[in-house]
Amino acid sequence: MAARLAGSLLPLLLLLAATFPAGALRFDLLSGHTKCISDDIKVGAMAVGKYHIVAPDDGGSLHSSSSSQQQHQLPDSHRISLRVTSPYGNSLHYSENVQSGNFAFTATEAGDYLACFWAPDHRPPATIAFELDWRSGVSAKDWGTVAKKGQVDMMELELKKLEDTIGSIHEEIFYLRGREEEMQDLNRRTNSRMAWLGFLSLAICLSVAGLQLWHLKNFFERKKLL
Repeated sequence: MAARLAGSLLPLLLLLAATFPAGALRFDLLSGHTKCISDDIKVGAMAVGKYHIVAPDDGGSLHSSSSSQQQHQLPDSHRISLRVTSPYGNSLHYSENVQSGNFAFTATEAGDYLACFWAPDHRPPATIAFELDWRSGVSAKDWGTVAKKGQVDMMELELKKLEDTIGSIHEEIFYLRGREEEMQDLNRRTNSRMAWLGFLSLAICLSVAGLQLWHLKNFFERKKLL
């Protein structure tokens, strides 16, 4: 029975894994420039992020578990600064001239949260590679801790993940529906204003045309051409 249930859940879990991808994203940042990444987060959702500079001689990443000796081997030019802001511009995290770090917050505003990275200007210019692992919602939960605290087996843990993911999708659908209603209301207001503007423009054009005809008629009458 458990094997049958696991087999039926496997395609759904693979689909959810594709919907909520995990893993860090790698970026190249030129010194003296800024790169920004945004994430649309709803109110009450938790977001966590980790970032670190990738060693220039390495094809892989410099994880937080690396030794301090590896950290010191990075050139002085390989440092970045980060600021995370809310949709209304409130600063949620700030780090300056660091090689790695992390941040976490619970969204109090719905919309696009922005993480902007920049590097000090150097001569000659240097290209700094860094990795960012930014998760929000269900993917931000520490499932390893959940499994340890609850002492649950693998199947129960997968079911818990599935339940939370379905709840997150349900909330996301209602959130997107609300955003859609807001956009439709904005479109209706815009169309109404454009219609009034069109009528006003037509009225002004007709009034100007009438004044021009009246002026020409008076002019020709004075010249006794009519």
